[in-house]
Amino acid sequence: MHSIDEHDDKEWPPGTVRLEDLQQVGKNGEVILQPRPSRDPNDPLNWPRWEKYLNFGLVSFYAMMVFALIDAATPTWAPMNEQLGFSYAILNDSYAVGNGTLCIGAFLLIPFALKYGRRPMYIVSTAAQLGVSIWSARLETVADIMLINAFSCGVGALAEVIVQMTVADMFFVHERGTMNSFYVWAQNIGGSLAPVAAGYITVSQGWRWVWWWCAIFFGVALVSYVFLYEETKYDHSAIDGVGVRASQDPLGEFSQTADDEETSIEKKTDLSEAKLEPRASKGSTGPEVYRSRLLSVIDVDGSIPRKSYVQRLAFWSSSPGPLSHFFRHSYQPFFVLFTIPGVFFVSLTYGALIAMSTVQVTTLSSWMAEPPYNFDAAQIGLMSLPSWIGSTLGALIVGPLSDWLIVFLARRNHGIYEPEMRLWVIVAFIPFVPAGLFMFGFGLNNGSSWPVVAVGYGLASFGTLPASSLSLTYLTDAYTEVSSSPGQYFLKRLYANGQFFQIVGDALVGVTFTRNLLSTIFVFVLTPWIANMGIKNVFIIIGVLVTAVLLGTFIFIFYGKKFRVKFVDRYRYYAARQYQSRPV
Repeated sequence: MHSIDEHDDKEWPPGTVRLEDLQQVGKNGEVILQPRPSRDPNDPLNWPRWEKYLNFGLVSFYAMMVFALIDAATPTWAPMNEQLGFSYAILNDSYAVGNGTLCIGAFLLIPFALKYGRRPMYIVSTAAQLGVSIWSARLETVADIMLINAFSCGVGALAEVIVQMTVADMFFVHERGTMNSFYVWAQNIGGSLAPVAAGYITVSQGWRWVWWWCAIFFGVALVSYVFLYEETKYDHSAIDGVGVRASQDPLGEFSQTADDEETSIEKKTDLSEAKLEPRASKGSTGPEVYRSRLLSVIDVDGSIPRKSYVQRLAFWSSSPGPLSHFFRHSYQPFFVLFTIPGVFFVSLTYGALIAMSTVQVTTLSSWMAEPPYNFDAAQIGLMSLPSWIGSTLGALIVGPLSDWLIVFLARRNHGIYEPEMRLWVIVAFIPFVPAGLFMFGFGLNNGSSWPVVAVGYGLASFGTLPASSLSLTYLTDAYTEVSSSPGQYFLKRLYANGQFFQIVGDALVGVTFTRNLLSTIFVFVLTPWIANMGIKNVFIIIGVLVTAVLLGTFIFIFYGKKFRVKFVDRYRYYAARQYQSRPV
């Protein structure tokens, strides 16, 4: 753990922030809000809790339905094989085609989300998924199923990026672990419970009704987004004649005091002396304590009007600049992915875990329809239930635990938060991934009873969700630069800087590319791989590879900050090429 003496101006890389103010009156101090919200009531960071949760619930439902449309297909494979003559190899390849378009979909669509906002992309993509669901219910040919998977996954690729951007728009650093855990959990509901429902629908109503039900739910979602979802891309322009800086500086009358304090700091020869001022005495009401408290609360300017319901539901909110400037985000993610170690680490971790889960899903669908199991569509669908139970337990534990842990560790680190602090929680869940994966693969190989396979599937999912959600949260925390000034006196420099920089959008697109590239490769090679090596050896190799990737967490726990320091210039180069930055 780093001491406060190590945190001088030159060493504060992106992601290192003061999360708790130890100068504050009270036993434990106050959690500082990072990123710092403006004073505008229209800023999503300042929205009421119910409004944030409503928006988050809607986008989580979007993610759930996108993955439900993708994964509900597997229980329908057996009747498709019988009625339409589609071989399991063709069905497997159609799934791989979908993973392939998931690779590139975000590259093509995210520039529009950056230019025109999140709201139009949620609405348009949901309408497109509604159309794809109707097409799926009427498919007849191999070309149909290939194109359906290509289109649904190409549009659905947004769900793996835009929801994370929405979370970063609305929630503070100390809240993102919980929110991202629920987001990944919602994804897993779509990926795990949708096949359960699809299995029963296939048996009771026929496999085409799986897609008609998807169309119904997407229709409900479309109406909900049109009338309830509000844009979270914040407009930084001046409001009704109130300058941005004036409307967003919560220090107000104390700005000059901060100037004087910074001047006195710079004159001291020992920087650590300036940072370790005595704690304010109980009952103190001085400007230092007042400024500190302001950083721990939302302070909205009542003179700035809240937008009307109709204004908040405008179809788009265009950012300044030509669209051509935004299309740099169609290729820039590749450079971010391969030149910033933290982004590559997260993409590899997240990609390996999701590819592993994809292999389990496709293996269940084809393997358990054959002897000795001879499962029908409903039974194959039920085999996804253990995955949902495991991921649900993981989500209930990891979100609150990680958010509590970072505040606890920041307090021990003089109030300084390092994004690598979250990664300790991943370590506790690593053993469950290979243990569950080996139990799953060995059980299928040996023809063990279905509970053995189910328990292995659940254990692997229990370990997968925490690692997936926390790696994504690490990315959003580590590559959003909020301030770079130490101690209580970081206040003035924070506001003098006037903005923070982030590369989260590009980074998440790069993560999505790696995640789906790995899934595509594994699914395409899975059938011949199992035929040549046997299912037991295939899962041994996958288990060893995934475990090796997860053990890389230790590298970033101990050296992640050094990587952020070493590559800070490259980070800021790409951050300067982003479409906007939030004034603070």
